[in-house]
Amino acid sequence: MIEVRGARKSYPAYDGRPPVVALGGVDLTIRSQEFVCILGPSGCGKTTLLKSIMGLVRLDDGEVCIDGEPVKGPGFDRAMVFQNFALLPWADVTANVAFGLDLRGKSKQERERTAHEWIRAVGLTGFERHYPRQLSGGMQQRVGLARALAVDPKILLMDEPFGAVDAQTRRLLQEDLLARIDLSRKTVVFVTHSMEEAVLLGDRVVLMTPRPSRIQEVITVDLARPRDANVEKDPRFVELKEYLWQQLRAMQASEPRQ
Repeated sequence: MIEVRGARKSYPAYDGRPPVVALGGVDLTIRSQEFVCILGPSGCGKTTLLKSIMGLVRLDDGEVCIDGEPVKGPGFDRAMVFQNFALLPWADVTANVAFGLDLRGKSKQERERTAHEWIRAVGLTGFERHYPRQLSGGMQQRVGLARALAVDPKILLMDEPFGAVDAQTRRLLQEDLLARIDLSRKTVVFVTHSMEEAVLLGDRVVLMTPRPSRIQEVITVDLARPRDANVEKDPRFVELKEYLWQQLRAMQASEPRQ
């Protein structure tokens, strides 16, 4: 279980301006093996919240606990998939997928065996010795997903992982992720700007307010699993997506104009 209690985080501003308050007091509980999507206006602190769970951001106040233990930094129970792929440009696909296993002290034989299993699982067989620059954006993101899953984390943190790929590739990656998570039932925290993506993937959607960010509402996605793209035709899917859009539009309408 992930528990976020009273999370506050500010970043210094320039030119004598007051600090930018990213998180203004966030409380959230995420159950084990739950898929939670975090949705909110641009710049509302979604990534800061995700990084605080990963242990990459130190909060000014409050805490994050995993199974009752405070998060004090990155841990082997968590893995993160970034929007910008974050692959090692000098390493081939196999080495990139095996990177986390190397950090965990696994033998070369085990690293390569596990890496090849996940390369095959994400549909990249034949590209084991290719470098990131030789891959499309969708292929690079598959490498990032394989790298995160190869270490078998309890918690998978995903920061708009499909935001930089085209619509067709995004749909394929969403379907791949649904299939993998339905099998493994990991705990997933997934940041997105897309209402459709949040409803398609999530068990619950956490709706965050503009800065200083708090949680406005947590919406249960009461659509049966396993899911595929056909769920988007379900009237309940359409209803949930429209509700989220109305909430986001109301937030942005109330924002002061610059």
